Amino acid sequence: MARQPRYLWLAEQLRAPILNGELPPGTRLPSRTRLARSYRVSEQISRTALRLLVTEGLVESRPGSGYFVRTVPEIFRICRTDASSGSGLGRLSREAVGTEQERCSPPLSTRLRLREGDPVYRTTSRGLSSRTPITLHRSWEPAALTAGTLRAPFDSAPDSGLLERLRSAGHPVDHVVEEVGVRALHDSEASLLGSTPGIPALVVERTHYSGNRPVETSDLIGSVEQCRLLYKLTLARPRRAGDPRRH
Repeated sequence: MARQPRYLWLAEQLRAPILNGELPPGTRLPSRTRLARSYRVSEQISRTALRLLVTEGLVESRPGSGYFVRTVPEIFRICRTDASSGSGLGRLSREAVGTEQERCSPPLSTRLRLREGDPVYRTTSRGLSSRTPITLHRSWEPAALTAGTLRAPFDSAPDSGLLERLRSAGHPVDHVVEEVGVRALHDSEASLLGSTPGIPALVVERTHYSGNRPVETSDLIGSVEQCRLLYKLTLARPRRAGDPRRH
């Protein structure tokens, strides 16, 4: 059996007490030099071991101060199969930021199959935990669908859901498509989330369709460290022999 690299061995000597609570969050770890001396390894090995723990999210590096055991962030599970087909914020509270009219531009024009410059309504809200923003939800819909009616986002009742509003406007939603990915957080998004532009963000692109026409699309944006997407899938039951529905 091949011998385990020394940096992996050293990382485990630190990982175990972190995970079992012997080294609580905020604990300052020994310097690279002290670790090298204590465990009789080179500073290159101690540096690599610490960087591995940083990559795993167990340790954070504070320039000029050293390495510290990292506080484990609270995890929020966001259900993507809610009956109303809304943002599915779970136990997060929703804070409405506002609705504005703007001109459609790529790649939004592709998602909504609109011409560049067509008017759209953009609605923004945040998911909060104890007044701390965790998620950002931005949705866009073609203004032509509801302009001049009481079904536009500006004029609809506060408790009116998206599906009900579009159905009343003559655009019943019959299917939804979602695409999940990770990208860098944009400046405007970071400002609303109280975060840092450029860090990785989890993004769920959801588009509602009425027939073959996209009638609304949205981005649900959250921290990759704190947000998890929860999907519950219902599988068709196998039919029994002799069941007339088999034919």
